[in-house]
Amino acid sequence: MYVWIPSENSGVETNSAGAVNHSGDESGNENRQKSVRGRKRPREGSENVKRSHARASRAGVSRAGGSRGKQSHVAVTLFEVVTMGKSAMQAVVDDWIEAYVMDRDSALLDLISFFIQCSGCKGVVTAEMCQSKEDSDVMSKMVEQLDEGAGLQYKKFLAFPWILTVTWPMDTDSVEYPLIQSGPYGRWFHSEFCDFVSVLVSQCQYSVIFDGYLMNALISLLTELSNSYIRAFRHTCTLAAVKLLSSLVGVALSLSVGIENSQKLSEVEKTKTSGQQGTPRLEKIQKKVTEEKRSEIESMMDTIFKGVFLKRYRDVLPEIRSMCMEELGVWMKLYSSAFLNDSYLKYMGWMMYDKIPDVRLKCVLGLQGLYGDPLLLPKLDLFSSRFKDRMISMTLDKDNEVAVQAMKLLVLISKTCDDVLSSEDYKQLFQFVYSSQRPLAATAGELLYSRLLNSSVSGSDAQDGVNEKDAHKQETIARLKALLQFYHESELHKHVVYLVDSLWDCGGDLLKDWPTLTSILLQEPSPQNTEQAVVVEILVASVRQASEGPALVGRSGGKKVSGTEKKTQIDDSTKLTEHFIVVLPKLLSKVSTHDCHCCRLSSAFPVQCCSPPLLQVVSDLTAEMRAVVELHSGPAVLEAAARSYLSLCGEEMAWHASARAARDALVQSWVDRLTALLGDALKVGFICSVHLIFTHMTNELRVDSVWCCFSSLASVSPSLCLQIILEVLQCLCYSMLWSLNTSGETLTSREKAVAQRVQLSMFCEKSYRCLSHANHSVREQAFLGVCDVLTAHSYQLHVWDPESYGPLLYTPNPKLQRALLTFIFVHIFVGPDSDGQSRVEKLEDLHKRRNLLAAFCKLIVHGVLEMSMAAGVFKYYMKYYNDFGDIIKETLYRTRQMDKIESAQTLVLCLQQLFALLKQEQESGGRAHPGVQTFTSIKELARRFSLTFGDPFKFRESIVMIHRNGIEFVFQGFVQTPDVSSPPYLSYLTILSEFSSKLLRPDKKAVYSYLQKHTAEHIINLREECWQPLIYYRASLLAVAEGEDAVSYVSSDRRPYLPNRSPYYKQNSLVEGTSLSLSALSTQEKKTELDVFSAAELNAKPARPEGAVHNVSEEVEDDLEEIDLEV
Repeated sequence: MYVWIPSENSGVETNSAGAVNHSGDESGNENRQKSVRGRKRPREGSENVKRSHARASRAGVSRAGGSRGKQSHVAVTLFEVVTMGKSAMQAVVDDWIEAYVMDRDSALLDLISFFIQCSGCKGVVTAEMCQSKEDSDVMSKMVEQLDEGAGLQYKKFLAFPWILTVTWPMDTDSVEYPLIQSGPYGRWFHSEFCDFVSVLVSQCQYSVIFDGYLMNALISLLTELSNSYIRAFRHTCTLAAVKLLSSLVGVALSLSVGIENSQKLSEVEKTKTSGQQGTPRLEKIQKKVTEEKRSEIESMMDTIFKGVFLKRYRDVLPEIRSMCMEELGVWMKLYSSAFLNDSYLKYMGWMMYDKIPDVRLKCVLGLQGLYGDPLLLPKLDLFSSRFKDRMISMTLDKDNEVAVQAMKLLVLISKTCDDVLSSEDYKQLFQFVYSSQRPLAATAGELLYSRLLNSSVSGSDAQDGVNEKDAHKQETIARLKALLQFYHESELHKHVVYLVDSLWDCGGDLLKDWPTLTSILLQEPSPQNTEQAVVVEILVASVRQASEGPALVGRSGGKKVSGTEKKTQIDDSTKLTEHFIVVLPKLLSKVSTHDCHCCRLSSAFPVQCCSPPLLQVVSDLTAEMRAVVELHSGPAVLEAAARSYLSLCGEEMAWHASARAARDALVQSWVDRLTALLGDALKVGFICSVHLIFTHMTNELRVDSVWCCFSSLASVSPSLCLQIILEVLQCLCYSMLWSLNTSGETLTSREKAVAQRVQLSMFCEKSYRCLSHANHSVREQAFLGVCDVLTAHSYQLHVWDPESYGPLLYTPNPKLQRALLTFIFVHIFVGPDSDGQSRVEKLEDLHKRRNLLAAFCKLIVHGVLEMSMAAGVFKYYMKYYNDFGDIIKETLYRTRQMDKIESAQTLVLCLQQLFALLKQEQESGGRAHPGVQTFTSIKELARRFSLTFGDPFKFRESIVMIHRNGIEFVFQGFVQTPDVSSPPYLSYLTILSEFSSKLLRPDKKAVYSYLQKHTAEHIINLREECWQPLIYYRASLLAVAEGEDAVSYVSSDRRPYLPNRSPYYKQNSLVEGTSLSLSALSTQEKKTELDVFSAAELNAKPARPEGAVHNVSEEVEDDLEEIDLEV
């Protein structure tokens, strides 16, 4: 019998019984604490190998270690070899093979001990010989059980010819074993462990692997331990088993190659000896052509597959399922003759439905390897037809990586198997170019480009005799037509930039062919208006992509731009500038009557040297742009022109002087015309043009002049055109924002600062009048304008330099504040108008209301409005949680960062206003008001407010203040009479009890005492229904101390003590009336107060038995200084 105890620094003693015992403090998992591979403690010998073999083992390690052999610390156990690298493994495994040949039982026990150690087992392995596998008595002893009395677990199993018994502590399953350790050690151990199994098989493949002893015992060991309910054994040994099978696949492949070579040599010998009798040489060669060894290897692989894989590929542990699928893909790809059939492929198809993303990912990656080999495709026909729908649906996987790899798999299938995917399948997959995930969209773009755009080129090959330039142009035109057809059929006409971004990586040659694209637009006859507009958008999007990169709003997952890509981006920007600076004036002149998005092309121009011919080109460009903005009044076209002017007039541009002169002349002409037209009929398009160009002006004098024009325009009759009023309000808002933004540069004297504040006051006054306008759009624009301007003014007050002149303090008058709050109630917190609105219209309306609410909340967060005004917003937190919950919650957190106490007071004010409104409606008995909430909803709102207070120590004062204000709200000013026995707002205490769980232990006592002070002078009859909220609130204060809730406390058999009935309490309350600060009481006063609460506390809290364990958090709370509740 052999006994082995894993140990780190123990020696080896051989007793008379022939057993090998190891003793020590540490287990076989000692390498968890080692951070350096080379640090090894000295050992005297191997574990189960006899002393005569130890010299060979140490010599082998010294040879393998190289420079490590010079060190004094040498590892001699197989487990330590894992930490020494692959070269050391080969040498030590060779020494182990030599030891195995000399004494295979001891060497085999060394190997068994190695796998037990790798599982992190802190236990004892006992081995005894077994004479026969068929012994029924032996098989009945194969158990795995617990001994709770001894605190041990046992597993006895057969690893023929051994019966192994592993004994380990019961807490092993909760310990981190090497494979799952976090950090680099776990990943490194995984790699080294797999390498060891591979090296072991490769070194044994020409010798002991076919002795019928080693592999049988090893496979039996791994099979039994992989079936254990202990996670460490199951995970480690399953990994070893599947890696062992992968290594055996390599051995089988080498044997197959040898058989093929022998067969070829045999054929050659047959031709040489044709017509003659077989020679001894021919007979020897024919004997080599045998498949006995390969059959034996395949038998081993089949045993591992059936004994381990079939039981573990559905294991509860995702890591085990994942490794099984990963190795199955390797087996099918490397040894397709045995594994690549429907009997094995079905497991891959089934596990594509696994609920864990990593398992699905391993299946997809394995299938990519199979579909990428043309020789394996005929064996995948049935699988493709059976699981095609699942592969397509995985492109919609919630895990982004799985979706991307599934799309790559389908791209691979489309290139290798033409008949698998139908036209409907392609139509569905092409739509992923509009996905919000860029990797998925780029992969779908590759499918679109290879399947649709390239096929269009192959279907329209150029005729013979056409030169290369014309052939390239025809090819580009064919691809462009196919792209336009796809774009129109997809009916997503606002997503050109996303389509271009998806095709950028694979179709850059098409999208960067700007000369061909512009020549198509400039050719005669020109394309149709719809096609021309799309080509212009594609051209603009490609220029933006080349100059700015793939960062798009709403699309995530883009990779970081590398140095090489950055250089390519600079080169592309240079090329497009050289091309478009010459072509753009002609392009604008040609397509300006239909579409003017080409104006945006100039915004991508980089800095270039300015030569005289280039100055003339810029002059022509600005002239064409002026003609365009004079012709068009659409906001999109004019905004594109404004951005182009902003780009052309930048300081870094070589031509900025010429461009600024042209822009200044254009804007000044508009200002002059606007002034002249104030008394005449006004053109809406003209106002719109001035507004959009104004957003990018930087000249102070023109800002003042435009302010005067629009200010006077806003003062004329309210019968103006509605669109003119909207444009005027926007321009006034932009004017004030620009004035505030440039305060540090323009406010050089106090007179200018006063003038700015006068303008701000005038703007607020005009906006206030527009808040009562009959049109809803005007009211919204006025609300947004005044909110943005006041927020910007508050920001400038915080950032301006005190040493220079800055904006003066301005506070909106009370009537404007009330108007803003009324606007919120009337236009935001209203029910959805479902009549006549589609789903898209509802979403747009919700988005607009969210913007309005966010603008109002900014005023509170920036201190423009009093924090108490947030109470009107907080009261709708639960009612409109799905629509505005995130905005209201963020406002709550921001106000709490400003002032915790004032923020808590705002919450109290919110609850009290809701409760008072509810009581008013109940007393009036009239029809319910839309703003009135039920008592249950108010209580739920209080509960949600209490959940926002995380750390009770951090918000201690705030919670105590909430209780104090709540008690005062209920009892302050109440005089008990025969007709009115209880306070009218007494039920508010039930709402207040939602905050009791956040009180610390000392504060509970203080709040309870404060409550008793207010109830001392009143006669309370507990049998009356009206006093039940008080009982409930008292119970919440007392029950929380025991970890209960108020309901369970009230429903228990304990009756809280009522000190207001006691004459002694009235006498003591006179003493407490001077100060209710428990921390300020003297020892005698504390003792007196304790007597007051003693009965209630004794009834509410059982005495702690002697020797009981104290709660640390309770002791911390007991040591806290108590808060004074008196103001």
